[in-house]
Amino acid sequence: MTEISWKSEWLPLAQRYADRTAVVDRYGAITFANLLDRAAGVAAALTERGIGRGDVVASVVENSRHAVAASYGISLCGAAEAPVNPALSAGDIAYCLNLSGARLVLATAGTVDRLAEVGAPALLVEDIGTTALAALPAVPVPRSGWGRILFTSGTTGKPKGIVHSQGGRWVANMLMRATLPVAAEPGRRVLLMTPYSHGSSLLTQAFLDGGAAVRLVDGVREDEVVPTILAGEVDQIFAPPTVLARLVSFLEGRSVPGIRAIFCGTAPLLPEVYRRARAIFGPVVRLTYGKTEMFNPITVLTPEETDRWYDSPEAGTSICVGWPASGVEVVIEPDGETEGEAEVAAGPGAGEIGHVLLRSPHMLAATLTEAGVEEQPPDGFHRTGDLGFVDREGRLHLVGRESDMIKTGGYRVTPEEVESALRPGLDTGEIVVVGLPSSYWGEVITAVAAGAPDDWRETLKPRIDAMTGYKRPRLFVDVPEIARNAMGKIVRRRIIETILESFVLVDGRYPQLVGRDNAASGS
Repeated sequence: MTEISWKSEWLPLAQRYADRTAVVDRYGAITFANLLDRAAGVAAALTERGIGRGDVVASVVENSRHAVAASYGISLCGAAEAPVNPALSAGDIAYCLNLSGARLVLATAGTVDRLAEVGAPALLVEDIGTTALAALPAVPVPRSGWGRILFTSGTTGKPKGIVHSQGGRWVANMLMRATLPVAAEPGRRVLLMTPYSHGSSLLTQAFLDGGAAVRLVDGVREDEVVPTILAGEVDQIFAPPTVLARLVSFLEGRSVPGIRAIFCGTAPLLPEVYRRARAIFGPVVRLTYGKTEMFNPITVLTPEETDRWYDSPEAGTSICVGWPASGVEVVIEPDGETEGEAEVAAGPGAGEIGHVLLRSPHMLAATLTEAGVEEQPPDGFHRTGDLGFVDREGRLHLVGRESDMIKTGGYRVTPEEVESALRPGLDTGEIVVVGLPSSYWGEVITAVAAGAPDDWRETLKPRIDAMTGYKRPRLFVDVPEIARNAMGKIVRRRIIETILESFVLVDGRYPQLVGRDNAASGS
């Protein structure tokens, strides 16, 4: 099969599940037939404006039926979609739109003002009429053609546009459906709170393809998600670690036995968050490893396997993300500089730590940067930027990011290793470790806390004293909150900038941080 017809994929859904609920959002419920006719209307409107195969259409749409209609409509007309997170700053939205080369932008009444800020005219999805999907001309697209452009989170620099082919999208959806712990079928309902422009859209397609329904909420809203969960209106939840931590804080002390699966990934799931979630929902967390460059699933831990891992003594020493999914190749590229760091794994059977490389049929096709388009070699591996190892059972473990590695006094230390040693010592608050630039040390390991008790430094002293000398934090800073991007991922670069805006590093063997006001006055 050299071409894909998205109409052929979705018309059976409109016919088979016509009157069943497809999406529930703030507007209420919408059926499969109505939703897909709305998508067909979007496709017809785009076609009328000369959009077709080979074109790119961006969307800046909040979590709602409009996001689904826009996404499906762009595909039905043969174009590639470039969904942009509405939570981004106006400058970042403009950057992503320019990078994608989009010919047109879809928006809603709730997001169009953001586009006006950057001078981008838009077509409002809710103003587009419906068209019968059955009557819409099919537009077959080549499997190798551009299908979707996703934008990286920009934690280490400007976002990159990651291009996925039409065929890669199709394969990724098949793998997603094949690895769901509970089959997507009529009667199943999943709660999605993270931006549709990323993981929520993948789960939406997988669930709708099986006749299940999705509940789209625009953010983790306690007044909406808690009643939804407690009323049994959903039986599955997509909750990356930051979202899961918030749900746990909302539901602490309650028992919610009706949730069949919680889909988790995108960032490390801390043991304490897992234990608290398990006390509420039971052992239902399914862990995966996903990247913007390679759709979920890359590796998978079933709920039973996740529970076994977090019940083991090694759970706090690395991030186990499971076994490769079908068609996924995981290679650990040795790096001489990481020799001696295998103690990070702290467990028997740990393989050598190195750079995580991936290859699969559903990986990226190209990367967009300001320098242009960089095609992915057909048989090449993707260098993830993650450091990890494969254990004796064949599971992939992550121990940190290459870009986050702290080089101090001739040694290399992962922030995650230091954090895993310190976090269990705090009952409240967050702690993150960064490296501050130093001419003496290279970088100074610095512990940064938000919402921690006043005596957190003294509380953590026994744990710090028990650490290998060169891994111990030398500086300690309180901040109002931990900097995160729109996807909830920690942005260490921004944390470092925040510290250096308020403090001056007095360098040397025993470094100190002095408030800029005091430094300026000479006191």
